[in-house]
Order: sequence, then C-alpha cells, then structure tokens
Amino acid sequence: MIKQDLVALIEKKRAELIQVAITNGLSSSVAIRYSQELDHLLNEYNRNYIKKVPSSAC
Repeated sequence: MIKQDLVALIEKKRAELIQVAITNGLSSSVAIRYSQELDHLLNEYNRNYIKKVPSSAC
C-alpha cells in the first residue's frame, strides 16, 4: 500500500471513530473496535514510513 493511500485510510478511520464515539460513547464496543482498527493502521504506517532511531541514540 502506498503512503498516500494509508494516510487517507487513517484519516477516514479517525473521522469514523470520532463520529461513533460522539454517537455511542467512547467506551462502546463499536468505538473500541474502530480504535483498534485505527491503531492497526497507525502501527502499519509507523513500521513502513517512520525512520527508525538507533537504540544508542536514545
């Protein structure tokens, strides 16, 4: 998946999560599922596009 597509999916899922949380509450099962899906997309983005910092630099 190319970076722009992944960013678009992240933005869409974030907007969906906000709407679901407003409608059903942040602790609803739907909001939790959307949050987990957003986490998955963000983790994928970090794995593929964020430069790794060497552990000696910390």
